[in-house]
Amino acid sequence: MKRILLGFILVLAAVPAASARPASYKMSCAATAGLVQSRGAALLDTSPTTFDRYVRDITFCMRGEALRPEWVRTRDNPQCFVGYTCYEPERGWRWW
Repeated sequence: MKRILLGFILVLAAVPAASARPASYKMSCAATAGLVQSRGAALLDTSPTTFDRYVRDITFCMRGEALRPEWVRTRDNPQCFVGYTCYEPERGWRWW
């Protein structure tokens, strides 16, 4: 019984760590941009309540999507260029 309980506790402890995203506002500009460049695509928290997906180039977008340059707030730079987001050109810049 103790083994099962210990295993359950370890699984619960690992879940938040596995789902955590890098927070751009806690990182330097160079580290944030470097993360996107090295991974090719990354989900970044841009504030405690918002996040977005940033990509290095068009190869990380779906077919038919285009690139939009993006700047995010980092610990040392309020306007840090980190890469691009993918969007559907026919939808324009609107969210709906």
